[in-house]
Amino acid sequence: MEETSDRLNPGITPEFDPKTMRSTKPGLKRLFITTSVLFSFLLGVPFLWKSVEIYRSPLPFHDIDSLSDQIESTPLRFPCNFHAVFVGFQSTDAETLRSQIQDGINQLTHQNSQCGSCNFSLTVTVQKQDDQCSETLAHSSTTCSYRCGVIKRNDFGVGVDDTVDESLNHVFSGCSEESGKMYSVVVVNKENANGEDEVKAVVGKRRHSWIVGNGLEERYGDMVARVSEIFVKVFMNGGREEDSIQGEFMPVGSDGRIVLSFSLLNSNPRDWVYDWDFQRIDEALLAPVTKALAPIANISVESQVLYHTPKSSFSSWDKKLQSYVFRTSDLPFFVNSNEWHLDTSAGASGRSKILQFVVYIPSGKECPLLLQLPNGEISKTNGFISPMWGGVIVWNPGNCDKDSESPSRNTISPQDLEQIVEIFLGQFRQLFGFKSEAIYTSGLGTYKILPSERGFTEWELDVLSRKHTCFNLHSCSTTLGSLSRLVRSLPRMIIKDEIGEQVKYSLKAAKLAQSNASLGGYNSSASSSREARSLAENAFFHPSIMSVSYFSYEHCFAVYSPFFLPVAGHVVLAALREWKRYKQEKAKYLTWLTRKKTA
Repeated sequence: MEETSDRLNPGITPEFDPKTMRSTKPGLKRLFITTSVLFSFLLGVPFLWKSVEIYRSPLPFHDIDSLSDQIESTPLRFPCNFHAVFVGFQSTDAETLRSQIQDGINQLTHQNSQCGSCNFSLTVTVQKQDDQCSETLAHSSTTCSYRCGVIKRNDFGVGVDDTVDESLNHVFSGCSEESGKMYSVVVVNKENANGEDEVKAVVGKRRHSWIVGNGLEERYGDMVARVSEIFVKVFMNGGREEDSIQGEFMPVGSDGRIVLSFSLLNSNPRDWVYDWDFQRIDEALLAPVTKALAPIANISVESQVLYHTPKSSFSSWDKKLQSYVFRTSDLPFFVNSNEWHLDTSAGASGRSKILQFVVYIPSGKECPLLLQLPNGEISKTNGFISPMWGGVIVWNPGNCDKDSESPSRNTISPQDLEQIVEIFLGQFRQLFGFKSEAIYTSGLGTYKILPSERGFTEWELDVLSRKHTCFNLHSCSTTLGSLSRLVRSLPRMIIKDEIGEQVKYSLKAAKLAQSNASLGGYNSSASSSREARSLAENAFFHPSIMSVSYFSYEHCFAVYSPFFLPVAGHVVLAALREWKRYKQEKAKYLTWLTRKKTA
C-alpha cells in the first residue's frame, strides 16, 4: 500500500543523503565474480592435497607389538629328550636315578627359562647284567622307548670310540625327529682288563655320550652328577663355561651370510713365492663345513694370493730357539691394514659378515717366525684369532735359506695345506664360541670329544641352532619395533608397498620359526629366524626410507607457499573487501527505504 501511495504522490520525496543512502538496490555481479574466483581456489585445495599426499603402506603395528611382547614375556624353549641308560647295574632303582638326575639338571640350570634353553624330558633305563630292564619313561607320548638288551658291555672296548658312536646312533635312530632331539648318556659298569678303577668318559660326534668304568654302581652318586653335567654343560650349552652363546658375537651377518676369505700372503716375493691349490681343499674340507652350517648361515668361500705384504709388528731373534719370535703383546699390531688389501669380495653386500683367514709367509730376514705364548712356550698352531675379524697363521717354509739370484716359486704341499685348513677350522670354531681342542674338562673329570669331519658335531650344531634362532628372533623384534616407532613418530614418511610386504613376510617367518622351535625343528627354525631377521633389516634400511625419511608439513608449506600464497592472499582479500562493500551498500539502501516509509 505504501508503494502505491508513493506512486500516486510522486512529488513528495524524503530527504536524501547520498553519503548514507542510495535509492537503488546494490547489484551482486561483482560479489558473484569475486566469490566464484575464491571458490575455484577452494575447490582446487583437495586436488593439491592429493597431489602432495605421502603414500604409506599399512604396517601391522599390532602384530609387531604382539611379537615383541611374546618374545620378552615368553622366552623360546626347545624340546630336548634326555635318555640315560645304566648298563650292568644290579640294585639301582630307575625311578630313584631319574629323580636324582632331574634334580642335578635343575641345579645346574637353576631352572632357568632363558631363550634357547631346553624344555627337557628325561627317561632313565637300568639294564641289569642278565639284560633285564627297568625303565621310567618321561611324561611325553613322543619319547622313544629303549629296546632292552641292545647295548652290550663288551661293545665298549679300547680304541673303538667311533664304532661305539655309530652303534649308539643306530640304537636311538628315529627318536630325534619325533619331538625334539634325542640326547643319550650310557653308563657302563664294566671291569677293565687291568683291574684299575679308571673311568673313561667320551662325548660322540652325534648326540650320544658314554661313561665306562669299574665299580660305578658303588659310586653311582658321582655318575649321576656326571650324567647331569653332560646333559646340561655339554649338550645344552655346547661345552662352554657360560650358559649361552651371545648372539651378538656370533660371526653371522644381519642378512644371514658369511664370506670366508682365505688369503695367502707372501711377505717378500724377492725371497720366495708360494702358491696353493685351494680349490681341492675347498671341495674336500670346507664344503662339508658350509653344508653343515647351511641352516644357520649362507656361507660362501673365496681365496686370493697377495704379494709384498709385510707385517706391522717387529720380531726379535731368540738364540735358544734359533728363530725369530713375536709375542702375544705384538698381536694387535701384526695385521698391516695399510698393506694387506683383504677386503676384495665383490659378492658380499654391506650387511654380510666377512671372516678373514690369512696364511702369512715371512720373508727371508725373519724366517723361521714363531709365536711365543705368555708362559714362554711356542704356540703349536703358530696362529691366533681376532674376534669378529678372523684368524692368522704364520707358515714357515721348510728351508729358510733364500736364493740370492732369483726368487723360488713353490706350491704348498697338500699335506701342509690340510694342516693349515685344520687349524683354520679350529679358529672358525673359536669364533663361534667353541673350543678348538677335543677335550672338555670340568670339576668332575675330563671328557673326550670325538671330532667331526664337518668341523662341528651334531650336538654343537644343535646349540648353534637354538642360540642363533633366539638371537635372530630378538633382533627381528627389535628392528621391527624400531621401524614401528619411527613410522608412528613421522606421519609424513613414505612407506612403500615393498616395505610393507617385507614387514609382513618377516612376521610370518618369525611366527614360523617359533612354531618349528616348539615342535623340535632345529634346522627349520634357524632358517626361518634367519629369514625373519634379514627381511626386517631390509625393511628398516630400505633406500626409500634412507633417502627421504621425513617430509613434514613445514617443508610442504615452504615449497608451495611461494606459488599459491600471493595469489590466494589477493583473492581472499578481494572477496572480503567486496563482501564488506556489498554490506555497506545494502545498509544504505535499507536506510533509504526506512526514510522513505517514514516520509
